[in-house]
Amino acid sequence: MPTVSEPGTLAEAAELLRSGARISIERDGGDVVLSTRGLNRVLEHEPGDLTAIVEAGMRLSELRERLAVHGQMLAIDPPGDPTVGACLAGDLSGPRRHRYGAMRDLVIGVTVVLADGTIASSGGKVVKNVAGYDLAKLFSGSAGRLGLIARVALRLHPLPAASRTVVADIDSAAEFWAGLVATPLEPSAVDILAPGRAALLFEGSERAVAEQVGAAPGSEADPAIWAACLDAQSTGMPIPFTFDAPLVRPGPGLAFGVGTARPWSPLAERVRAALDPEGVLA
Repeated sequence: MPTVSEPGTLAEAAELLRSGARISIERDGGDVVLSTRGLNRVLEHEPGDLTAIVEAGMRLSELRERLAVHGQMLAIDPPGDPTVGACLAGDLSGPRRHRYGAMRDLVIGVTVVLADGTIASSGGKVVKNVAGYDLAKLFSGSAGRLGLIARVALRLHPLPAASRTVVADIDSAAEFWAGLVATPLEPSAVDILAPGRAALLFEGSERAVAEQVGAAPGSEADPAIWAACLDAQSTGMPIPFTFDAPLVRPGPGLAFGVGTARPWSPLAERVRAALDPEGVLA
């Protein structure tokens, strides 16, 4: 059985990676499993700037609670309750990807610990910061193979004043999508549900949401439908075809542009070999 280590600081994480042991991050595979459970603090939160710096081990549910007090949110809602670091390492998304993008689109800075114990940072805590290499994009989807994601600077959004859901019966997902993008409707989330339904989430001011719901195809539905959407995503249902369009995630048997597993590319392997030439990370 591998040993589990829970560093509580950057220095402790760096020391562990320099120890010479074979390390796997948040999964089996190494002699030591590095858990981010001890790295679970909100380091900074600037409500006026809509930004926060969070350690990678913080769970989304706890972060949501803290931000909601200030009327703000991190606009990502993948299934389950992953950590902030796991969201970036897995490039996770959820229904709101349609409007806000995936985790990589909401990260404005990151601090990582490389396989040799080097602590590196890029970006910052302002939305338009462009200093240095974009390590956040590099580490997005890396699954712990390039290094430890230790801290993340996040771009936040205000909590919407109103939120309503519409579900429409559809004959063809492709035709529905083509018709939707030709309208002035601006849903925050779109999901295809088998058999033959589509869910749309509208968020914003009371008046704007009411107008969107009135103009949308279909009828208003219980917002609990999004829990069913997330359940469908987490089951890993087979996906027979995809479209290059920003629909959110798969419902059972269908996906538009997301949800399919991406293989570890030769270029990614070259990056991994450059960052971890000794093969410290499992």
